[in-house]
Amino acid sequence: MMRKTSVILLSAATGAALTLFVTQPRSVLMMGSSARAATSDTYRQLNLFGDVFERVRSDYVEKPDDSKLVESAISGMLAGLDPHSSYMDAKSFRDMQVQTRGEFGGLGIEVTMEDGLIKVVSPIDDTPASKAGIMANDIITNLDDEAVQGLTLNQAVEKMRGPVNTKIRLKIIRKGQENPIEVTLVRDNIRVRSVRARVEQDDIAYIRVTTFNEQTTEGLKREIGNLSNQIGDKLKGYIIDLRNNPGGLLEEAVTVSDAFLERGEIVSTRGRNAEETQRRAAHTGDLTKGKPIIVLVNGGSASASEIVAGALQDHKRATLIGTRSFGKGSVQTIIPLGSGNGALRLTTARYYTPAGKSIQAKGIVPDIEVLQDVPDELKSRTDTKGEASLRGHLKNDGDEKTGSQSYVPPDAKDDKALKTAADLLHGIKSTATAAPATGDKAAVEKPAKAAN
Repeated sequence: MMRKTSVILLSAATGAALTLFVTQPRSVLMMGSSARAATSDTYRQLNLFGDVFERVRSDYVEKPDDSKLVESAISGMLAGLDPHSSYMDAKSFRDMQVQTRGEFGGLGIEVTMEDGLIKVVSPIDDTPASKAGIMANDIITNLDDEAVQGLTLNQAVEKMRGPVNTKIRLKIIRKGQENPIEVTLVRDNIRVRSVRARVEQDDIAYIRVTTFNEQTTEGLKREIGNLSNQIGDKLKGYIIDLRNNPGGLLEEAVTVSDAFLERGEIVSTRGRNAEETQRRAAHTGDLTKGKPIIVLVNGGSASASEIVAGALQDHKRATLIGTRSFGKGSVQTIIPLGSGNGALRLTTARYYTPAGKSIQAKGIVPDIEVLQDVPDELKSRTDTKGEASLRGHLKNDGDEKTGSQSYVPPDAKDDKALKTAADLLHGIKSTATAAPATGDKAAVEKPAKAAN
C-alpha cells in the first residue's frame, strides 16, 4: 500500500508536511456488465504495453536499460495527466525533500554559474562560509581536488553539500588577489532563509517570503517580532512581498495565513470524492496586532503564495497590489514508492479560497494593479505565461486568464508596487479606490538561486 506523506504546492514557473489519510483500496463486491467491459479493456491495454515493452527490449538497435524503459513509461503516463504530476527518481525525491525541508548539511553560500565556474552570490550569515571569510563574487575553481569546470551548477552544489562535520577544501580566485586562496571548511547544519526582512522608510515592516518550506512560518514569526521591536510605536504597517514566490508546502501556506488572521476559513481542498474535502481555519492570535497589511503579488506568485494572498484578500485583512497571480489552484501529494524507487508527485485536489473561489487557470486579481517600468532589453522576458498557458492544465469554469508581468526592479527605489504600498500605509492618496484594511473582518461572503 502506498502512503501519502506530503502535500506540496509548486508552480511550473520554476516535502514532509501535511500528512493525509492512508487511502484504502476499495473492495468490489459486485461488478456490472459496464464495469466488466471497462476492466477487460484496461487489461487489453496493459497487454499492449507488455507487447511493446518486449518488442523494444528485443529489437531496438541497442540493448536498452529495462529500468529506464519502465521509468520512462511511468513518466509519460503522469506527464499526460497535467503539468504538475510527475515521477521522481530516487535522487530527485531526495533533492525535493531537501528543498522543502529547507535544512541540510552544507557550507552556507548562495552560488550561481558564470563562464563554467561557480560564483559566490553571497555567504549566509553565521555559517562555515561566512566564518571562513568567503566573499560575494569569489570564484570557486576547485572542490577538493576536482576542477569545477565541466560540472553543472547542481552537480557542484551537490558536492558542496554533505554530512555535518565533514570537511571540504575550496580553491578560490578573488579579485585583487594574485594567487588562488585555499580554504578548508567543515560542513554544518544550514537553514535556507525563506523569509527576509528590513525596515522600509523608517516606519514600515517589509517582509519578503521567497518560498514555503518547513522553516517559513518560524522565520516569519521571528521577523515580525524583530521588526515590531525595532520600529516600536511608530510602526505604520506591514508589506508582505510574495512576488515570484513559486509556492511550496500547503501546511506552511496555512500557518503563514493564520499568523495574520483571528478566525475564519483559510483554504479548502477538494478531491475527486466529496468525503475528501478538507477545510483549514485560522486560530485566535494576529501576530501583527491588527496593523494594516499590504501584500505584493505578480505573475510569478503561485500556489502556496496564492493561498495566502487569497485568504487575506477574502477576509479583507490585506490590500493586494501588483499584477494578477500565476493561477495554480491544484494540490500535489507526494507518494513514496518504496526504498530506492523514488516517488509520485500526483495532483489529488483543487483548492478554494475562503469565498469559495477556485483560482485555477485564472489567478488572483490584485485590488490595485501596478505595472513596473521594464528596461527595453528585458521586455520580452518579464511576463509569466501563467497556468492557463500550460499544456494539459486542469480546466476551470468561465474565462481563463493567462500572462501577467513578473518583473521586480533590482533597486527598491525603482519598485513602483513597493512605493504604492508605502504610500497607502502613509495615507497618501492613490488613483485607486482601494485602501489597506485594518483588523480582521472574518465575515466572508460566500457564493453558492541555489544554496549549499
